[in-house]
Amino acid sequence: MDNLADQFINYLRVERGLADNTVQAYSRDLTRFFLFLEERKLSPLEISRDRITEHVGMLARRLSSKSVVRNISAIKTFFRFLVSEGMIKSSPARLLETPRLYRRLPGVLSQAEVERLLCQPDPSKPVGQRDRAMLELLYATGLRVSELVGLKTSNINLEAGYVRTLGKGSKERIVPMGEKAMEAVKEYLSDGRHKMAKGTNSPYLFLNFRGRGMTRQGFWKIIKKHGSDALIKKKITPHSIRHSFASHLLEAGADLRSVQVMLGHADISTTQIYTHVTRERLKELHERCHPRP
Repeated sequence: MDNLADQFINYLRVERGLADNTVQAYSRDLTRFFLFLEERKLSPLEISRDRITEHVGMLARRLSSKSVVRNISAIKTFFRFLVSEGMIKSSPARLLETPRLYRRLPGVLSQAEVERLLCQPDPSKPVGQRDRAMLELLYATGLRVSELVGLKTSNINLEAGYVRTLGKGSKERIVPMGEKAMEAVKEYLSDGRHKMAKGTNSPYLFLNFRGRGMTRQGFWKIIKKHGSDALIKKKITPHSIRHSFASHLLEAGADLRSVQVMLGHADISTTQIYTHVTRERLKELHERCHPRP
């Protein structure tokens, strides 16, 4: 089964072009499934749908609904792979039901809260210039945190005012960044980054104290600190800034399709959740301000 697993992971990376995080998650899910098979001395080439359902039932008692859905997706993808390779005639998982997930509305900051957050870094210090550039760029573009910390200096075009990034599935997209973000990045590049590089030659745009590329965990700590300094009581994460970017654009009249492109969503239904956020805000405003709520 190890050989099958290796072939499947290679298929996900090369033919499907899935992101590394997705590949790693599917790999863990498949390992869990293979352990189930080994304990029962079953082969994935001869397993029945009932046995797969048994495995999913066991997962449902131990994991969250979201994790169970991902496990089912991994199993279905695995058996489709076996069919495509001619190892089995049909997938025993093709009729496996996937539970519907409750889609939580994303946490969103108000525009005033975003302004307070962006004012926290001290631009007189190299680390402040870096933090300000990261926060401004994140809010201006709606990048995922992995995309933000993965940016290289070559990905920024300050003359044209856009950032080029590789999203999920290694899909490239170009997003405009706006004047405020451009100014912050220019200041960081002309002063702070050189001081933080400490003689290193890192290609990454945002550096840590050792002159190496910023990590996702490192930026999480930075944004948490500045959120606390800004006295924002809401839980702030890099993703909540991304949510705020999308929500504020839609509130200002941006069309859903354009926001989808900027966020790098493959399916517009993923972007549509932000319209729910906007409607919720309108409802709250109406109840708070209308004389007869």
